[in-house]
Amino acid sequence: MVKLSAELIEQAAQYTNPVRDRELDLRGYKIPVIENLGATLDQFDTLDFSDNEVRKLDGFPLLRRLKTLLMNSNRICRIGENLEQALPNLRELILTSNNIQELGDLDPLATIKTLSLLSLLRNPVTNKKHYRLYVINKLPQLRVLDFQKVKLKVCEQEGCRPHENVFLRVSELKLEFSIAKLVQPGEFCPCLPLGSKLAVFTLFFT
Repeated sequence: MVKLSAELIEQAAQYTNPVRDRELDLRGYKIPVIENLGATLDQFDTLDFSDNEVRKLDGFPLLRRLKTLLMNSNRICRIGENLEQALPNLRELILTSNNIQELGDLDPLATIKTLSLLSLLRNPVTNKKHYRLYVINKLPQLRVLDFQKVKLKVCEQEGCRPHENVFLRVSELKLEFSIAKLVQPGEFCPCLPLGSKLAVFTLFFT
C-alpha cells in the first residue's frame, strides 16, 4: 500500500478531461487512507481515486472547487460525517464496486444537498429491500441514481417530491463520460448501447 503523501499528489497525472474539468488521477496506487489533500491547493474539479484500498470515505480538507469524486473499486464500508462541510460543491459521487452493507450506512450522504448524481452499483446495500426508494427519500435532490434517472412519479409515491430549485443540471456529456470511465475494455455496460464505442457516448435512461 502507498501513503497518500504530498509528494505523490505532486507527481500524479493531472489534466483537463473531455468535459473541460481539471482532474487529478490517483488511480491504482492502493492508497488505504484519504489524507494530505490540502496539497492539491483546491485546484481540481475532479478527483479520481478508483482502484485503491480506501475503507472509509473521509479525510477531506475544505475543497470548494471539487465537483466530481470517483471512488469506484475501493473497499469503502463507512462514510464519514459532515462531508458537506469539506466538499460544499460536490455534485457527482461514484461509489461503484465497494463494500457498503446497510441502508443506514448511507445516511451521512443526506447532508450533501448539492449531490445530484450517485452510483452505488455493485455494493451489497443495493440488494436491500426498498434500497432505491430509501436513497431517493434521503436525497430528494438526486437526479441520477446508479446511472438511472430519478423519476418524479417514484418520488411522489414515497413522499419525497424533488425540489426543482435544488436540482443541479448534469450535462449528458459529463454523465456519459463518467460511465465510460468505469467500463473496462470489452466489458458490457447496460447503460451504453451494444456495439457502441466509448469514444461516442450514448446514454439510455430507463
